[in-house]
Amino acid sequence: SRSSLASMISINRRSLWSLIPATRSLAAPATTVRSVRSLLAGTRMQPFALQTGRHVSVYTRTGDKGKSSLYNGERRRKDDRVFHALGDIDELNSAVGVGKEMLLREQVEDQVLLARLEDIQCRLLDLGAHIATPPSEKTPQKVKRMRVEDVWVDDLELWIDEMDRDLPPLKNFILPSGGLASATLHNARTVCRRAERNVVALLQEEQADIEPSAVRYINRLSDFLFVA
Repeated sequence: SRSSLASMISINRRSLWSLIPATRSLAAPATTVRSVRSLLAGTRMQPFALQTGRHVSVYTRTGDKGKSSLYNGERRRKDDRVFHALGDIDELNSAVGVGKEMLLREQVEDQVLLARLEDIQCRLLDLGAHIATPPSEKTPQKVKRMRVEDVWVDDLELWIDEMDRDLPPLKNFILPSGGLASATLHNARTVCRRAERNVVALLQEEQADIEPSAVRYINRLSDFLFVA
């Protein structure tokens, strides 16, 4: 499903979608009408695409019985705790995307904020891949590729401090409103809080191998979205 795709490389190993580079929008005609050859150009799957000449199908039918796969192909029920966490991060990424597009629609001329929101979306993809990889599969190469860096948290704190300098002191609660752009960022913040709760629950209940920096990043991200 499209939700599994945006679950950041956690989808079934049979599907080639996990190997397609992220684009600004999979709904863009320039992306959807291309064959797998052009989509996989320059990637490790290009030889396969050239040999088969096939198009990649969005559906695989492998999840029709209510199960999906982790990065290593391990099958689990779709209501498993790990998919709750991945689904929330997927939803959060979408919510941030809506906020970014709403800023453009509202003609909020803040290119710095727009660039930072897009950076956050890319990092959320990496965060999902980190969570979707079982501890037994975390080889040194995968750990390096899927590490949630401490600098991500440092960046968020720097960005928060920069925005906060231009704001009046916070003396009361803020109603989630302030215009369409502001309201959508508030909504993204609440989705972020839910994602944090499910990631923490996954960490405690399954003793999942999730780096502390991953939890810190989600926690700080909700603060960033609030200030934004």
